[in-house]
Amino acid sequence: MIYGDIVNTVSKTYAKEILQPEYGECLDRLLTEVRSKLYGIRNGIDYDELNPATDKLLKANYDVRSLDARVVNKLALQEEFDLEQDEDIPLLAYMGRIDMQKGVDLLVEIMRPLLKDFRVQFIVMGSGDGGLMEMFRQLKKDFPAKVGAHLMADFTLPRLIFAGADIMFYPSRFEPCGIVPMEGMRYGAIPIVRATGGLADTVEQFDPAANTGTGFVFQTFDGWSLFAQTIRALEIFRQKKVWRELQKRAMMQDNSWEARAREYLELYKKAIHFRNKRLIEEERLRGEDVSL
Repeated sequence: MIYGDIVNTVSKTYAKEILQPEYGECLDRLLTEVRSKLYGIRNGIDYDELNPATDKLLKANYDVRSLDARVVNKLALQEEFDLEQDEDIPLLAYMGRIDMQKGVDLLVEIMRPLLKDFRVQFIVMGSGDGGLMEMFRQLKKDFPAKVGAHLMADFTLPRLIFAGADIMFYPSRFEPCGIVPMEGMRYGAIPIVRATGGLADTVEQFDPAANTGTGFVFQTFDGWSLFAQTIRALEIFRQKKVWRELQKRAMMQDNSWEARAREYLELYKKAIHFRNKRLIEEERLRGEDVSL
């Protein structure tokens, strides 16, 4: 990092966060010294592979112009998890590693009152911390008609979750980049994220007045903040026309590797420029030394 012309990480917000002791992994002082050449470019996703219009793992294909067909996948997902098949019930999902870093403990905290007081369904797929997984198992036992759990690895089910879930959770404590929200948005699953790392750069807060945004964002890492944004998302879900426009904006975000490649090209041009500038300065200094 000291001798490099450019230092890059996987999101702009994370590049700022790692200057703090909380995120810097004991390198925050060094990173602060090189902050003038510290950049952040998010990862991308494969738009050819992850394409709801052609994905053979779905029950029905669709795009932004044929979103009505998406409901076929929702009904199939509800059936897969032994839940009531009803397109009007909000289907919430978490998919990924089940551990504290991902903020799964916040989900456990808010899900019980949500399931008790609201007409919603919740599915979880993933594996990880044994204690957290047991909490999800207990949640399924307590709300068997509302909760589906697949607590193991699966290489085909994720696509159906992306294409069938209405809302997906990403409440991470920290997240350098965050690929899964990009994948979900590609399929029209609306994200609820904590504003950290790449999640903050990927998801724009929904603004009903301006009719902008691609999801729902909470700042403080606590259950109440996540709960509040979830309730807000459920309220918007009932407004079908507004929700559909929100889905379209999420699906139309360009998180492709092609877009990221253009960013990397510009960054490498900067690296070459900085290197040439440094070499010229070194040559000048050597010339001054010789003259002495």
